[in-house]
Amino acid sequence: MSGLLDLLSGPMGQQLISGVAGQTGESEGKTASVLSMAMPLLLGAMKKNVSTPEGAQGLMSALQGGKHDGSILDNLGGLFGGGVDDAVTNDGAGILGHLLGSKQESVESAISQKAGVDAGSVGNILKIAAPILMGFLSKQTSQNNVSDASGMNALLGGMLGGQPQENQSLITSLLDADGDGSILDDVAGMVMGSSGKKGGIGGLLGGLFGK
Repeated sequence: MSGLLDLLSGPMGQQLISGVAGQTGESEGKTASVLSMAMPLLLGAMKKNVSTPEGAQGLMSALQGGKHDGSILDNLGGLFGGGVDDAVTNDGAGILGHLLGSKQESVESAISQKAGVDAGSVGNILKIAAPILMGFLSKQTSQNNVSDASGMNALLGGMLGGQPQENQSLITSLLDADGDGSILDDVAGMVMGSSGKKGGIGGLLGGLFGK
């Protein structure tokens, strides 16, 4: 099983970082910083989604569909070579809206401040990264013969493992609403807005970044 660290630190990750940087006009260093923070957060939101049968089925169906079958990873050079197609970024916007909902702006703002990248550029980076992340997850699902919610939950947990300490700290700060040290059981309240935990992601981010 490949983790996100493997994706971002390997040859594919370098191609992804370089391509996204070229597309958005940000430096590769800042692009890498945004991706390394955003991708685990998106995976965490996915992991919370699969805790319900409906959410699990929805994600499995999306991964088995045509545009998220992992083929996007087979030609990243082509994807970035002529400029990223609008269909890809529109798909990315849809994925982000589904995963983050009304909290998307707060998440982008937090990553913007932490990475030193304009929030608009963060949004553009995420729109490109989301379909690629779905493709990566689709390939992992196939390679690991994942066919049900428990298998998907375990796969996502494994992919989230091994994060660098500074990334883990940020993700925990973003998503651990009740301070119990476990981010994944808090993603719904913080990112999806489905619980009444005090302050929500905006309040927590305000404390985190001194707003």
